[in-house]
Amino acid sequence: MNYPTFFNEIDTIELYDDLGEFLGAPADGKVTISYEDCVKFAGHSCPTVAGAYLMTLRGLQELYGDTLPQRGSILVSSKASEIEGVSGVIGNVVSYIVGASGVGGFKGMMGHFSRDNLIKYDADIPLAIRLTRLDTNESVDVAIDSSSVPGNPAMKPLMAKSLQGLASQEEKNEFKKLWQQRVEAMLVNDALWEQMITIQKG
Repeated sequence: MNYPTFFNEIDTIELYDDLGEFLGAPADGKVTISYEDCVKFAGHSCPTVAGAYLMTLRGLQELYGDTLPQRGSILVSSKASEIEGVSGVIGNVVSYIVGASGVGGFKGMMGHFSRDNLIKYDADIPLAIRLTRLDTNESVDVAIDSSSVPGNPAMKPLMAKSLQGLASQEEKNEFKKLWQQRVEAMLVNDALWEQMITIQKG
């Protein structure tokens, strides 16, 4: 698959999945999720998907410290409703990473390994997303503001021409390059993370 080369520079997220170990795939339960995995899941790479990935990465680091996050044992709460703006997209990416599902998720085996009812919207929380450990009930609230990483001014007119079917192939390629440059700036330049990401421990 032909993805931008900067995908290889992005920090991955390491987790432990007890259901995976129990069923033998992966045998040791250790799971690595990359930004590329999330792009495949979402179907595209954009600032929203990048922001969801970063919020989860930093939130898990704060919540678990040096220990592996426990996939399937984390409740995801969203301040916004599921249909508000890009909230559903963010919720899907975050829940994919941490192994949380809604009412249609895996119901478990004899009281173990359930993944359903682990994401909720319209939550009364201070920031965009809350991650809560089910084992300790500790939580962390996270939000991201990507306005400190603005897009190239040429991107919007190129997008409009492309969507209207008026852009040349060269202009289409330039739009793609500029679009992914902003995503790259968000994900690879970790010096900007402190400007973009707000974290509060519960």
